[in-house]
This record gives sequence, C-alpha cells and structure tokens, in this order.
Amino acid sequence: GANTAIFTLVYAVMLKPLPVPNPAQLYRLGDNNNCCVMTGTQDGGSFVLYSYALYEDLRDHTPEFTQLAAFEPHVSDLSVRRAGKPAVEPYRGEYVSGNYFTMFDIPAFAGRLLAPSDDSPAAPPVAVMNYHSWQEHFGSDPSVIGSTVNINGFACTIAGVTAPRFYGDTLRSDPPDFWLPLVAEPERWRMENPKVESLYPIGRLRRDANPAQVQAKLTGEVQQWLWATGYSEATPEQRNDKALVEKYRQEISRQHVHLTPAGRGVEQLQTDYAIGLQLLVTLSGLLLLMACANIATLLLARGSANRLQVAVRLALGAPRRRVIQQMLIESVLLALAGGVAGLYVAYSGTRAILLLAFRGAHFIPIDAQPALTVLGFALLLSLATGIVFGIAPAWMASRSDPADTLRGAGRSTRDRSSVLQKPLVIAQVAFSIVLLIGAGLLTQSLRNLEHQDFGFVTESRLIVSIAPSLSGYTADRLPGFYQRLEEVLPRIPGVLSASLSWYSPFGGNNANERVYIEGKPPDDHWRAPSWDRVGPQYFETIGTRLLQGRVIDERDRPGAANVAVINETFAQ
Repeated sequence: GANTAIFTLVYAVMLKPLPVPNPAQLYRLGDNNNCCVMTGTQDGGSFVLYSYALYEDLRDHTPEFTQLAAFEPHVSDLSVRRAGKPAVEPYRGEYVSGNYFTMFDIPAFAGRLLAPSDDSPAAPPVAVMNYHSWQEHFGSDPSVIGSTVNINGFACTIAGVTAPRFYGDTLRSDPPDFWLPLVAEPERWRMENPKVESLYPIGRLRRDANPAQVQAKLTGEVQQWLWATGYSEATPEQRNDKALVEKYRQEISRQHVHLTPAGRGVEQLQTDYAIGLQLLVTLSGLLLLMACANIATLLLARGSANRLQVAVRLALGAPRRRVIQQMLIESVLLALAGGVAGLYVAYSGTRAILLLAFRGAHFIPIDAQPALTVLGFALLLSLATGIVFGIAPAWMASRSDPADTLRGAGRSTRDRSSVLQKPLVIAQVAFSIVLLIGAGLLTQSLRNLEHQDFGFVTESRLIVSIAPSLSGYTADRLPGFYQRLEEVLPRIPGVLSASLSWYSPFGGNNANERVYIEGKPPDDHWRAPSWDRVGPQYFETIGTRLLQGRVIDERDRPGAANVAVINETFAQ
C-alpha cells in the first residue's frame, strides 16, 4: 500500500505526460524554473524568460517549430463579475499567446479555444474556461458558452471550455480557471517593453527537425537579438569604447538557449518534489522489504510445522515440482490478497500526502485513484514479492528427506530453515534501524525548518492580498486608497501594526532590476537584485531588525527623494 501510494504520486507528478497529442514533440526554450528573475542574471547565461518582442522574433524566424507559443509563468488573480450577480468573485487566470491551444493541438470540450486572431488589440476580448471551473462554479451550464462576463473591469466573452483533463502547461495546485490572450494583460507595458523578460515559450517541433541543431540556431538568434537591441541603445561614446564593446560582446557570447523536452510541460512541481519523492520511494521500499522478510520468515516457520505433511506426500510419490508449486500458489495468493488490501491503503495514503503537500489548495489536479498503470504496478509488485519471498520456503520444504522426517528426525529440515531465517531476521533489524534513523533525521529537519530564522517574524502575522485595479480603481485613485488603508488597518481591534507591500515574504514571486552603483563599472554578470516596494511601518510590522540608517516611513511620499533600504548581503 505504501509503495503503491508513492508510485501513484511518482507517476502523476514525474512520469505522466500532458494530456495532449504527441507530447514528445513539445520542447521548451529554457532549462529551469527561476521565474521572474531576468534571464541575463542566470549563472551560465541560460535563457529562460523572454520578452514579448524576442518571442515574436523567434516565432517568426524558426520554421522548425510548427507552433511556438508563449505564456506567463505565473497565474494571476482575476476579478470576475457574472451577469445577474452583484458580487465580484475571485478566480485565477493565465495570459497566453493566441496560438497557445493550437500549439498543444487539443480540441475544445464546448465552444472554441483561443485563436491567433484573438491576440490582437483590435479583437473583442475573449476567454477560455477550465472544465473543472465550468463544472464546479457554473454548474456545467451550456448557456455560459458565448455569454459575457466582466473580467478585471472589461466585458469578456466566454469562447469555450477546455477538455476535462487539461489543466494547462504546468502541473500545479489551483490551476487557471480562465485562459486569456496576452493582449488582455492589465500591465500591458510589460508586453510593449522589449527589455521586460516575462514569458516562457514552448513549441511543437517538426518531426524531421533535429533538436540539437534547432538549439544552436535559437542560441544564435538570441545573441543577434541582444546585440542588435543593446548596440542600438549605446551612445556614440560607448560605441567608440573598444574595451566596453568587447566586454559586451563577451557577455553576449555567454548567453545561450537550452532546448528541453516539455512533454510533461513546465516541470516546476517535478523539480520541487523530486528529492522528497525519491526519499519516500526509498523508505517505502525498505518498509516493503521488511514486510517481505517477515512474511518469508513466517512461511519458513509454517513450512517447518508442516514438514511431516510434506514428507508423507513425497513418500507417496508426489513430485517435488508439485510441492513447490502448491506452496508458491499459497504465497502468491497471500501476496495478491495483500496487494488488494494495499490498494485501499494506497488510495488513502495518496490523498493524505496530497492534503499535506498542498495544504490550503482548493483543487489539486492529481487523481488519488490508482490508474491502470498504477494497478499494473501493484499487481507486478504483489506477484514479485509472492514469488521471490515464497520460493525459499517452498524450496526448503521440497529438499527435506521424507525418511528422516517420518522417522522423527527432521533435524536437517530445521537446520536448513534456520539458515535462512537468521539472515531474514538480521535484514529486518537492519532495515528497521535505517528507517528509524531516517525518521529521526527527517523529524529533526522539520524541527529545524520550523525554528529557522528567515530575517522576519512569522508568528501572529497575517497576509491579505488585494488588487484594487481589478475593482475599478484607476491609477490616480490608488494613492488615496492606499493611504486610507494605512490609516484604517491599525485601528482594527487586535491589530498592533500594519503596512503595505508589493510582494509578501516568501510569496513565490519578486521583481528585479539591473543595478549600477555610482563610481563602479557594470558588474560582469549582469547582477539583478530582487526588490520590493513597501509602505511605512513595513519592517516594524514583519519584525525585521534595522542595522544601520533608517527605515521607510511617512516622509517617503510621492514627490520626495527616492530612497531604498538594502539588506546586509547586498551591502557586502
């Protein structure tokens, strides 16, 4: 049961491909999931994030892809107002290029999916809904297709519903409820700025294309793009500085594209949980070996107790093959019965692990019910354990001398059994010690994580996510709205301190910018530190100590001098 539960997760997370035709043809332009950190900062220069302009250039100049689509690496919060309902409902959405579903080559369950023509400023706004969201939140109402809803303050037509098993390009908890074209992105400036790298590209490679050759071509195209865009912005003095030009040329030559298979999509969950699943597989395997050794010992004891019956059968002329066959059948039946019972344990165990791993998630697109592949694994595992660990007792019973047993000696049979029983007991004790040590180390690791110092205090801190622009607030009204929040929040009974921030600590996202320090040449590796935009009382609210200088306070209003607080690592 434990092994089947872990294999269910391994199959669903690590092995199961996207539910699209020919997933082996899908390739991603990038090899890691360092979302939202500019590509130029990656060690080794591996390009992962792409600007919209660079994506368009690669799409139009790389015919080796039948389709090359792009999408944002994160899921955005949406404000949805349905017709006839006064309240705004929160949903999650992903902004994708118009050829996103064409690239995956999947049909719509109802209506139609996005088309390249939808990704145009002149096109009427449309959205595609997830089947699960359509079923759970809209009651599978067919009239929803073609209806108009208000998304982020704009009227938007629901074009269609995706297939039931399709949850997007990335296996994640709470997948997108809606897919919208990139042109509908509220922060449109990111699409229009060729320096803003914020998209993941995935393409479907032609059958006759060589991935290595396509990778080399993409690297050359990216380097040409960087040289053209960077050199065009250089001043005449910079262009005449041979040392600076050579340095820039060397930086450009470091940048490269790593074409990686994307049959399982963006492997974010696979990367995050790979070590944990490997640990669980190892521990559950040891547990299985302990159980098998225990059962084998019991079968040996049972064989010793029945040695007189076996001796009578052999003395009457029963072939040893039949004796071995009978005991193997008993062993395999016992193993299969255990395997059937283990399926229930596997289902319960898988659900328990999913609830622990994705605590707080509303929907997890991982099915805890064993699939045919998992059922086959459980069957093979049961047969293998029944045969491997039942063969020794059967062989020992068949090798006994019936004459000795009938005369009451039976000493050789007992000796042979003990020869095998002792190593099995030793193996059980050894595996038990390993499991106990592993459990102790894991418990200590969890305790260390629970009490780790992250530079801020986690106790009694609450995070509230707000998106005023999704509720109709324009840019000129935001400063007054934020100021009222700063005044009202601390007045709530029980609130000691409150502040605002663009990103919360450990929120899984960040902004970054290339930083140039006065009096120092640009860094060789295009360092781009992460940064956050915060309000007064921020450091006091999250409990971060100030080492030098002052914190951001009420003096730092619009129109005041620009200031920043840096951390100790950046200062060093």
